[in-house]
This record gives sequence, structure tokens and C-alpha cells, in this order.
Amino acid sequence: MPDPVMIDLQTIENLRSLNPGDNDEFLREIAAIFSEDTPLRIAELDQSLASGDPPRFTRAAHSIKGSSANWGALALRDVEEKLEYLAPTPGMANAASLVAEIKVEFDRVEAALTKLTAR
Repeated sequence: MPDPVMIDLQTIENLRSLNPGDNDEFLREIAAIFSEDTPLRIAELDQSLASGDPPRFTRAAHSIKGSSANWGALALRDVEEKLEYLAPTPGMANAASLVAEIKVEFDRVEAALTKLTAR
């Protein structure tokens, strides 16, 4: 089975169409927000996993899943979806390995967004 698309270019074009003619200024602005917020949500995943707080874990996973979907970051969204549904399970089995995967995927997405929004 092929890997999910890292960044869906149609989603990027849809975002660009929200503010046409701005030389991607809007895209860069929202990319910066994504790049600043996502590491905070990832830290919440780590903290809530360590403290055994499934509701907080689920909220952080859901937040990242939503913002990833908004960007068309499909692989990151898919891992987050697994995490979101894993949180209610006893001991949040396998969550640590998925959080590690999230970190790798986020780095890949961030690099791709940097290329897409470069002037």
C-alpha cells in the first residue's frame, strides 16, 4: 500500500485561492501559526501520556489532526487519527511509538511547507 500523500497540493491551492494575488503572504502567515502551534500540541501529547491524562491527550491529538487536515498533511493526519482513537484504551497502548511517529511526520510536513511558502 502506498504511503499517504505528505502534502495535498490541491489543498494548498485551495488555501491560496482564499487570498489571491497576495504573493502567498496569507499562506506564509497560516504556515507560521501551524509551525508554532503544532510543537505545543506535541508537547501536550508527551505530557498527557506521561501523566496518564487521556482527555488532554485526545484533545491534543484532535487539534493536530484538524490542523493537519486543513493543510492537506495527510500522513500526519492519519497518524493523529490513530492516536485520537487510542487514547481511551487502557494504558494508551502503543501511544509512545505513535507520538514519536508524529514528531517525524511533523518535521517532514514543516520542511515541505517551508519549500511551498518560500519566496
